[in-house]
Amino acid sequence: MRAAQSDSVTDDPFSDDAFSEDDREVPTVSCERCGREWELDREVDDLDPGSHAIEQFALDHERHTGHYPDGVTPWVARCDRCPDGERFLAERPARRWARTHARHTRHPVRIEAPRGDDEIVSPGDGEDGS
Repeated sequence: MRAAQSDSVTDDPFSDDAFSEDDREVPTVSCERCGREWELDREVDDLDPGSHAIEQFALDHERHTGHYPDGVTPWVARCDRCPDGERFLAERPARRWARTHARHTRHPVRIEAPRGDDEIVSPGDGEDGS
């Protein structure tokens, strides 16, 4: 997965379009398993500033195909006692989900990092909000 943006900006601070259509580079996502590549120009235009078009596309792609695009490996938070669990594209929400689930259920939760060792979040861990 790769993303790029143009640095060119107009001199007019009141311009409706800071990027020329010719100069603007849009994020591109590829999937070798599907044999396709997508330009996310429409997704970027349709989402609010600060949104995560590439991350949202990756989640949607996994939901529809059962696999993630190239270069995307999720963080997995999985309860050791019940069938509950979630996948996240960033560490922070995975840890937050694990701490919350452990606190509310008193179940240990395993966090599986994309690359690295698994970690167990136990009930009582992070009581100080860390």
